[in-house]
Amino acid sequence: MSTIGNAFAPVRDAMDSVGDAFQRMNKWQKYSFYAIVVIALYLAPFWTDIPVLGQIIDTPGTQFSTVLNDQVIIFVLVALGLNVVVGLAGLLDLGYVGFYAVGAYVTAILTSEHGNLPWLLSLPIAVVVSMLFGVILGAPTLRLRGDYLAIVTLGFGEIIRLTAKNMDWLGASRGISNIKKPPSILGLKFGVLDPKPYYYLGLTLVLIVVFVLHRLEYSRVGRAWVAIREDEDAAELMGVHTFKFKLWAFTIGAAVGGLAGVHYAGKVGFINPDNFPLQLSILFLAAVVLGGSGNMYGAILGGILVAYVPERLRNFADKRVFVFGVVLVLMMVFRPEGILPKRVGDEHKKRRRSSQKEEVAQ
Repeated sequence: MSTIGNAFAPVRDAMDSVGDAFQRMNKWQKYSFYAIVVIALYLAPFWTDIPVLGQIIDTPGTQFSTVLNDQVIIFVLVALGLNVVVGLAGLLDLGYVGFYAVGAYVTAILTSEHGNLPWLLSLPIAVVVSMLFGVILGAPTLRLRGDYLAIVTLGFGEIIRLTAKNMDWLGASRGISNIKKPPSILGLKFGVLDPKPYYYLGLTLVLIVVFVLHRLEYSRVGRAWVAIREDEDAAELMGVHTFKFKLWAFTIGAAVGGLAGVHYAGKVGFINPDNFPLQLSILFLAAVVLGGSGNMYGAILGGILVAYVPERLRNFADKRVFVFGVVLVLMMVFRPEGILPKRVGDEHKKRRRSSQKEEVAQ
């Protein structure tokens, strides 16, 4: 095993060297790199038209742009929210699909079943309701730790699904149909056949979430989350109000999960309880762990891989899930910290370089 692990050492070293090179870039170089990446992502539905690249990335049996929106965007959004709870605050949440379901059901209720609101107005309402559910779940349970908290959150996800399945007001097993779609924006028409407008909308939501979470991660709140994750007792002794900040993590994570549910409901136009099984919670968690728990960009990469790889392996038919599972196991063996783990100390190195530049300038 160690021999095989040593064979992967050059790959790990190469990834670390790329990370170091990126950290050495100045501000404008990083901004230029981000701009190129964003433009490339908005052009992603057309990647299959590129001769060689298209053959590599195209998904057999499913339109590539459909996979991008229906799978990749949803998993990336959810992974970003769950990374706040699991990666930053260190809280094991196995029922995150519950918040995803809350966002979808609130949108469905407000735009079709019991209301006639436009999709755009239902979005902030659904996000706020998801946050309230985060507070309702977190307030009595966040004094638990470890496995006990995981079991409670697991029950929450199942309670949401079973409640929706047994309440006629929520559509019961038949679900809710005729959910309104997003309004036409900048010439983009959100219909049934073309998934590209939904992808552009979802990518815009992802970029907004990334910006907000990045600001939070390097704020006082983010530092408190990291302190709680590393040692909750020590953080409490140092004056960190651990319960308050854990509740903040749950609430913000719930908001992002609800946002993903709003986007999903607006695209498919129909939801029922079977759309939110326990298996989704496990896959959401796998995305965060695979990409690199605690690293926002790792969570994004994990979400992309967990959503895209099974679709790319459709040629394996029923064996594709097995092949995907083997890939996950190998990654956990040879890269247990994830593909893009959180680089501890990067922020301190960044501040040290800034202080050194100031000293040289003086």
